[in-house]
Amino acid sequence: MNEVCEVTGGFNERNLPYEVPEINPEVLDEDQKEALYVRIEKLLKKKDAVLVAHYYVDADLQILADRTGGYVSDSLDMARFGHESDASTLVVAGVRFMGETAKILNPEKKVLMPDLGANCSLDLGCDIEEFSKFCDEHPDRTVVVYANTSAAVKARADWMVTSGSAVEVINHLKDKGEKILWAPDKYLGDYIQQKTGADMLLWDSSCIVHESFKGSELEAMKKAHPQAKVLVHPESPPSVIAQADFVGSTTGLINYAKESDAKEFIVATDRGIFHKMQQAAPGKVFLEAPTAGHSATCQSCSHCPWMAMNSLTKLAECLEKGTNEIFVEEEIRKKAVVSIKRLLDFAKERGQVIYGANDA
Repeated sequence: MNEVCEVTGGFNERNLPYEVPEINPEVLDEDQKEALYVRIEKLLKKKDAVLVAHYYVDADLQILADRTGGYVSDSLDMARFGHESDASTLVVAGVRFMGETAKILNPEKKVLMPDLGANCSLDLGCDIEEFSKFCDEHPDRTVVVYANTSAAVKARADWMVTSGSAVEVINHLKDKGEKILWAPDKYLGDYIQQKTGADMLLWDSSCIVHESFKGSELEAMKKAHPQAKVLVHPESPPSVIAQADFVGSTTGLINYAKESDAKEFIVATDRGIFHKMQQAAPGKVFLEAPTAGHSATCQSCSHCPWMAMNSLTKLAECLEKGTNEIFVEEEIRKKAVVSIKRLLDFAKERGQVIYGANDA
């Protein structure tokens, strides 16, 4: 049994092995915003490109993706849309592993990102050399990694899973008598372990956004909003998950909010999701779950600082110049696609929907 310890304090108060960027949102008036929309729309057509955006990026980018015939979803579904699109260039508004996943599944297409520096704490917290050594030390275990990992880590894995598919895959492997080496998110791993009872060895990493949600303050918030339903992403700490009315992936949280009779929700995931939640469930109230920042010095702890690096101006510039292209070495890509395909084949055999229903 792995021991999962929760943390306190803001992003920059933690002893992290990587630097966390400051959140400096782009400030535009409506005229400037509309001018960029028009400029980017023309560039997308000129470059034979389509924009795919993650639920967590700024609402302006999500609006533009919808407006231009692009797509807003989770990372694996973004790659799927890119594969089915006739466009020769995919512009990925998200974080680096999402661009890499798009390239892994669409090697013939050019993949651009507004900012190549937009990374992910889970990706950064799972260095390939250290991870490979960890795997080598436990050769008797099946290596299962979360979608929020680099192409190199996916290439080292036996399986890649999403937050919505992980429990079923781990149950399947458990029934076959397999022991699991899981990476990178320790909280998601602990959640899966609790659900399945599988023998799982967990890599010690976490999403700095979801790790910021605080159980004690959520309990107080629930008392202040007794009618609110609590929606929690499983990358959150156990003390937060324990108070949830629903635990699920990004798409799962949106669907629950849409279908529920409740009118008010406390949401423990990146607040970028509120744009699509409000579209799916107009008239309902969505509240950010409290983070450690409410009693510490964290700023914007419920928004990913790397997602915030995406902007309309950067998007326009990468299209105009053709810069910030994602490359994945072919040897790594071929190995990585195997771990992804195992998940897709597993779902297909069981008639399950993976795309648009699972990822972080």
